[in-house]
Amino acid sequence: MIQTLDFFTPIVDDPFHFGQITAANALSDVYAMGGKPLLAMNILACPIKTMEAEIFRDVIRGGLSKIEEAGALLVGGHSIEDDELKYGLSVTGIVHPDRVLLNKGAKPGDRLILTKPIGTGILSTALKGGLAGADSEAMMVQVMATLNKTAAEIIDRVRLQGLAVHACTDVTGFGLLGHLHEMLAASGLSARIDSNRIPVLPEAMDFIDMGIIPEGAHRNRDFYLPHLHNNGQGGENMEFILSDPQTSGGLLIAAEPEAAATIISLLRKESPLACAEIGEITTGESSTIQLD
Repeated sequence: MIQTLDFFTPIVDDPFHFGQITAANALSDVYAMGGKPLLAMNILACPIKTMEAEIFRDVIRGGLSKIEEAGALLVGGHSIEDDELKYGLSVTGIVHPDRVLLNKGAKPGDRLILTKPIGTGILSTALKGGLAGADSEAMMVQVMATLNKTAAEIIDRVRLQGLAVHACTDVTGFGLLGHLHEMLAASGLSARIDSNRIPVLPEAMDFIDMGIIPEGAHRNRDFYLPHLHNNGQGGENMEFILSDPQTSGGLLIAAEPEAAATIISLLRKESPLACAEIGEITTGESSTIQLD
């Protein structure tokens, strides 16, 4: 059994989209472990004195749409009055004990795959500042509201073919840099990543040039920079995009080369989002990331 929960305050204005994003984010932990979501329960904090009840209904409808897409059941929940809107899910899933995926267990020579583009934290910050347009918002919502279900199912199919997937995690608040560091620390290995291969949302780098960088990206960069050996590709801008905190980000997968090639091939056929092989696991000083 897998048991998880997650909830947070709105990051977009549309309540239905907010519900979708939050639900996708909560369901992601189950997918990252190779599991299947079964049951979900709502967590809802309502500022009933300042918002109309229809807003809360739209949030829950958005969450329900993703629960149903995941093939799970909404079986209840709990709401309270609060000064600020908050929503999320408690999710129960299952996975066979022999097929659990963790963020440890990567092997030297494994290829690293990222299943969604990064940059949602930067675009969200630009949106709050009135600098991002409707197209950027729509793209950001699509990325965050997309379930990691397809990626998880592809991983399972590849493993059933006898190909090895050794480690997996979802990319969220610590950014790609932080979650890769955690995988390396747990595995006792290092990694090399190719800055030119990392899928990044359009306009994200432009906003970094303008100084539109969320505080979380600064904190992540400061904390993980000692573990990053930047060979000059992209300079500080690339460090900030790697450190950008993601909401409902993609999966970061460490898999043997044949498995990685198969996963990428299937993702490009079945997923609407950009994905890429971004580097490889290497031997060397534990937790060190080389950026080429």
